Amino acid sequence: MNMYQYLTRAWNNPSDRHQEIMQKRMVEWRAEPSTLRIPKPSKLDRARKLGYRAKPGIIVVRQRLVRGGRQRPDIRAGRRTKHSRQRKILSMNYQQIAEQRAAKRFPNTEVLNSYFVAKDGTHFWFEVIMVDKSHPVIASDRHLSWMSGGKHNRRVFRGLTSAARKSRGLLHKGKGAEKLRPSMRAHDRKAK
Repeated sequence: MNMYQYLTRAWNNPSDRHQEIMQKRMVEWRAEPSTLRIPKPSKLDRARKLGYRAKPGIIVVRQRLVRGGRQRPDIRAGRRTKHSRQRKILSMNYQQIAEQRAAKRFPNTEVLNSYFVAKDGTHFWFEVIMVDKSHPVIASDRHLSWMSGGKHNRRVFRGLTSAARKSRGLLHKGKGAEKLRPSMRAHDRKAK
């Protein structure tokens, strides 16, 4: 096994020592700002799978989100059934919201990807990999030069990141190997 496989195993099956370290980290993270640029990823194996490389033009941002508060309260008094609409306010998942908040804080960068780091009773933490697409190192990189094109502006706000596409059902593979387009629900409606 290589080093990254050992790291993945350590994150997936944490020892008691690992859990103590994470509890201490989360105490520190709660005192930090909600959006914070960090020098290197906490989960190096996951970050590298998603495109992170330790080179100029790529930064990592840790984003904290408050859990809950995403649904309308239950209706207590009499209402027309027409007005008892969708209870879930946001159609976005927490990871997509984290990406958008990081992108607002660093407007000259583009979101490449993100991953879950930790959660406690009140917060979620995600780390967002961001790319400065005007940086000459990025423009000359054969894996990231596609971001330098004009059509890849503000991807996170157009729902083009992996987290956004997953929440819309576009990463789900069913009925063979083809992706369900334009979404799982629309695909099911067409089939009926």
